[in-house]
Amino acid sequence: MFNVSLGVGFALVNFGLFLLCYRLFGRMGLYAWLGMATVLANIQVVKTIEMFGLVMTLGNTIYASIYLTSDLLNEKYGEKAAKKAVWFGFFTLIATTIIMQLVLLFEPQESDISQGALETLFGLMPRLALGSLCAYLLSQFVDVKIYSWLKKKCPGPNQLWIRNNGSTLFSQMLDSITFCSIAFLGVYPMDVWWEILLTTYLIKFIVSAASTPVLYIARNMRVPEE
Repeated sequence: MFNVSLGVGFALVNFGLFLLCYRLFGRMGLYAWLGMATVLANIQVVKTIEMFGLVMTLGNTIYASIYLTSDLLNEKYGEKAAKKAVWFGFFTLIATTIIMQLVLLFEPQESDISQGALETLFGLMPRLALGSLCAYLLSQFVDVKIYSWLKKKCPGPNQLWIRNNGSTLFSQMLDSITFCSIAFLGVYPMDVWWEILLTTYLIKFIVSAASTPVLYIARNMRVPEE
């Protein structure tokens, strides 16, 4: 139960920091959050935990906030702004991967204590990054397109929950299948892989659904103008 309680608190901290970032920095804060979340999600995903008797990876909460970010950008600033954020996150992940692989190539000094930890965190990053990049681009552009379509079909202010959850329901399924197949297929036994796939999708969607009130709050915030 500790992981469950901590997981709830962890999600609330993520949502709180997301709102604070938007409140302080406006639209630029959303781009910054998306870039940060993309990198942190790929670091956290290395760690596996157990909840409700199921194996899952960390990173799902912060990754789900990426959908929250692109949906908010689409809602307030339009589809073009949301697509720009998708490409921003794409570049951030590629740049981080290249830089950290170069960092690992440096020969550590005899008294160095960080090389092993860095190899654990970033040694799998090329495969994780490939899975994340493919899943990210596919799911994010699908999410933006579905959200824009739902924005036309369900344009009412009180129909925001339909646009938000409707777009993430399908796009996160594509994301989870693509990422888990590239990043983890063959790394874990199949029964563990299926659990990771199932929990990855469920947790991401649950967090996205839980973030709907956060989206309503953010939409009505007064933030700095560019």
